[in-house]
Amino acid sequence: MDNDQNKNLIIATALSFVVILVWFVLFPPPEPQTPLDGTTASQTAPTEGSLATPSADVPATAPAATASTDTAPSALETAPRVSIETTRLSGSLSLLGGRIDELLLNDYRTSLDEDATTVEILFPATEPNAQYALHGWAAAAGVDPGAVPGPNTEWQLTDGETLGVDTPVTLSWDNGAGLLFTKQIAIDSDFLFTITQSVENTGDIAASIAPYAVLARHGIPTDLKNFFILHEGVVTMTDGEYSETDWDEMPEFEFNPRAGARTQENNITENGWIGFTDHFWMSVLIPTQGTAFKSVAKYDERRDIYQTEAVSPVQTVAPGQTISNTTQFFAGAKEWDVLKAYEDAGVYNFIDSIDWGWFAFLTKPIFWLLHQFNILIGNMGVAIIALTLFIKALLFPLAYKSYVSMAKMKELQPKMEKLKEEAGDDRQKMQQGMMALYKKEKVNPAAGCLPILLQIPIFFSLYKVIFVTIELRHAPFFGPFQDLSAPDPTSIFNFYGLLPWGTPEVGSIMALVFIGILPLLLGISMWLQQKLNPAPTDPTQQMIFAWMPWVFMFMLGSFASGLVVYWIANNTITFTQQYLIMRSQGYKPDLLGNIKGGFTRKSKTEPKK
Repeated sequence: MDNDQNKNLIIATALSFVVILVWFVLFPPPEPQTPLDGTTASQTAPTEGSLATPSADVPATAPAATASTDTAPSALETAPRVSIETTRLSGSLSLLGGRIDELLLNDYRTSLDEDATTVEILFPATEPNAQYALHGWAAAAGVDPGAVPGPNTEWQLTDGETLGVDTPVTLSWDNGAGLLFTKQIAIDSDFLFTITQSVENTGDIAASIAPYAVLARHGIPTDLKNFFILHEGVVTMTDGEYSETDWDEMPEFEFNPRAGARTQENNITENGWIGFTDHFWMSVLIPTQGTAFKSVAKYDERRDIYQTEAVSPVQTVAPGQTISNTTQFFAGAKEWDVLKAYEDAGVYNFIDSIDWGWFAFLTKPIFWLLHQFNILIGNMGVAIIALTLFIKALLFPLAYKSYVSMAKMKELQPKMEKLKEEAGDDRQKMQQGMMALYKKEKVNPAAGCLPILLQIPIFFSLYKVIFVTIELRHAPFFGPFQDLSAPDPTSIFNFYGLLPWGTPEVGSIMALVFIGILPLLLGISMWLQQKLNPAPTDPTQQMIFAWMPWVFMFMLGSFASGLVVYWIANNTITFTQQYLIMRSQGYKPDLLGNIKGGFTRKSKTEPKK
């Protein structure tokens, strides 16, 4: 490989290095944020024909929150509860307000430790960082707010005992003034609740009320990742337009006196959803698709409560009539199969709730392929290797042209050396001569760096997939590699388990220095790939090439081990392809000689006397 081609390769590789360096250094996960302090809030009831905004109806009784008289903690603690029991979920709902406020994901643990607790995503308002869902009716103009059930209303369990897949429960409340409210709550075999609310008017006066669903969260979550490529906060889908709002953006909403809080309201839509998303878990309100509703994101400064709402138009229930409203509520893991099934069943663009990023056109198909390989093979690490083989097969025509061009460049080496001798110090003449030679021999000196440039978007798309998708969480490979979404757990520090002490803490400087097996294999694979060609004659290029594999080795050492597995597989396949193609073109790479040459220190030539 001549110096000009080495320069192209260095530019391409340096570009990927700079991008990784910027990503790694400038966007590390910061410390978790603390909840914000609030001030005051107020509330106004909706008017006839409008969309209700039931903001201040949400109680704030978490110990860390500002004192509030909405609901006493003792009332929440002593209120009757209904158990939730399915194969995948467990928890309970409170009859005080009929709120779904305790939910655990039976299939997931907080860590790989044997004594790790089950992941819990919904918490009662008596606990810090509470999160819960409320479904009810807001009084329209002319209706006493006390005539509709609120967050402090204690419902009666009138049908069912335990909420399960085939055993819905029904709650009821009679306002004593002619309106009988019922709420049936059902659940499927995964993570979807269906709440059907009905109002029967047994009196002689019509009433105008509006159904709503509220998802409330007390304070910012304490376990935020706060990583550059991951969105955590509000997710909204409104008629094909997906939007994200970070937690720290909500206190910047414009204050809405009518709602008594800072709000961000979306246009009335008929298809969509709104809720909160964490790294792997999500809670989302889903009105009946095809019916009008307004989605609202809201921040109550007084009590430091973050809310999302789905509010339907005001309805009038005449004497002797019954009206109803159905809303679904997703609370669970962002599993691709589950979200896709709900989307196929009618939940609009639900798969987009996964944070695919700006390059969704790459991340979506890459994950789909990876997921299919994992289903077929049954091992995510092997699936990553299979995905690498597939990607390299797609890029093989370009790689073939690249390596053929490199082989031809070797054949032109004598002619290029002759041009350099004839041009002497005239760089312009030398460049013109080389360009004419490239044109005559039909050789593209930049072809060698094209495969490397194409690897950059693929690399970051795969990194996005590995980081954000739950299918990689705690996904085992073999031996010590039991979580491909986490960095390599092995370390030179204890000679990979041979010595009786532990490894440095992940994310520490020690862990960065004492790298694991996978980063070491990555460095070796990059180094061997370089040795297919002689070292460049230019001292600067020679130094860059000498250091590059080992710099990348330490740089990627703290990345997800699944990504390092991809990079090792990619280097190994590239090495094999390049060696075989160059041999097929009549050029035999002197791998052993190049390796020996790298360890041989050239003696300086003494000046002639």
